[in-house]
Amino acid sequence: MKMMSEMWTTMGSTLASFMFLWTIMRQYCPYGVQRFLEKYTHRIMSYFSPYIRISFHEYMGDRLKRSEAYGAVEAYLSANTSKSAKRLKAEMGKDSSNLVLTMDEYERVTDEHEGVKVWWVCSKVMSPTRSSMSYYPEQERRFYKLTFHNKYREVITESYLEHVMREGKEIRLRNRQRKLYTNSPGYKWPSYKQTMWSHIVFEHPATFETMALEPEKKKEIIEDLVTFSKSKDFYARIGKAWKRGYLLHGPPGTGKSTMIAAMANLLAYDVYDLELTAVKDNTELRKLLIETTSKSIIVIEDIDCSLDLTGQRKKKTEKLLSDEETDKDVVVGRKEGKEEGGSGSRVTLSGLLNFIDGIWSACGGERLIVFTTNYVEKLDPALIRRGRMDKHIQLSYCTFDGFKVLANNYLKLQTHPLFDTIKRLIGEAKITPADVAENLMPKSPLDDPHKCLSNLIEALEKAAKTEELEQSCAIQHEELLQQNGSIKENGE
Repeated sequence: MKMMSEMWTTMGSTLASFMFLWTIMRQYCPYGVQRFLEKYTHRIMSYFSPYIRISFHEYMGDRLKRSEAYGAVEAYLSANTSKSAKRLKAEMGKDSSNLVLTMDEYERVTDEHEGVKVWWVCSKVMSPTRSSMSYYPEQERRFYKLTFHNKYREVITESYLEHVMREGKEIRLRNRQRKLYTNSPGYKWPSYKQTMWSHIVFEHPATFETMALEPEKKKEIIEDLVTFSKSKDFYARIGKAWKRGYLLHGPPGTGKSTMIAAMANLLAYDVYDLELTAVKDNTELRKLLIETTSKSIIVIEDIDCSLDLTGQRKKKTEKLLSDEETDKDVVVGRKEGKEEGGSGSRVTLSGLLNFIDGIWSACGGERLIVFTTNYVEKLDPALIRRGRMDKHIQLSYCTFDGFKVLANNYLKLQTHPLFDTIKRLIGEAKITPADVAENLMPKSPLDDPHKCLSNLIEALEKAAKTEELEQSCAIQHEELLQQNGSIKENGE
């Protein structure tokens, strides 16, 4: 017993002496000497250790951009090993509204792949000096360290790491907070480092289930979108950029913007709302395209109002245009930028066509390009041909199937005695889904479903009378024209 006590006393004294010497060395020994000793200590130990270690640092180089590999590892470990870790930290994930649990610092967890056991450790090292001019308030470098036995080198480097990166990226995409982007005029950019897009969180609740469309049409559009999102290998095999164009056309109020939101929610894509009148020229348009990410929808709403796309290519030689642009078929923006510092848009039809399916459109992948218009006949055929706008979707006036969807959304009605009257009237009147929805929406607590449906019937009857009057006027106008033509012929 006495010998055991003496042994523990000696060991404690030795450890205390070692810790004292280590503290003195770290405090007074120059940093360069410390690094030298650590370097050769690790080198000597590596000769005797059968284990290999791989580090994934949060920032590399000048720390301007977070490492994608580090983010993928963090997401993978948070989903696969956080259950076994005893010390966790909770934080809001980057671009995510969900609480994410990750390994705490210096926590160690195990993972297994194809029967091979590996160890992960979350660590950090502090920089020796802290510059007062540094952008980052904490000068620390965080990293994950992977340890495994040397005999499993090929399995880990060729299979396991690929598995971690792939699954980690998928987890980040599922958990990310989707965004709605818009572009700002070039003269408002504060610095060359700032992105050309500004964004807010995309929270539009529209889905295909809530849209007033025929079931067959919904099914066709959904299948087309899902097939596109899973066709990366197919597009690579046929030699085409992984993108698809959609043209949404129809009268105002038929749900074109709602369709875009439903597309984004179905595929979990970001949305880039491109305002062409704020784009200075074709070069700026290409820069905007380059800064868009994969898994996104690039939207140009009311394309016929953004540029003078009248269906006839015109050559305009204005002083603002360069000689190179003058040689091309040019279309100049209608709206002059009258804001402070602004100038008229010089985006050309040629530049827009290159934006859609030129060489620059191949940068990135898995993108939808969506145009909307109220007057498809006004657009240049070259802009909407297949290959650029691959799928044309006409959104027309509300049908009875669309009405039933809206009745279920607004009033929670599957059937009602007034449905037969509405079915008859809705086939005679031209009324948009937006107008139907407005009439179905209760305006006060006293508005019951019967009253809302009655309001809709009144609106349908009014629309039917208006349409009959318009048709009658059109017929009379046509008859007058024919009569005038006959009078002129007789007079001659």
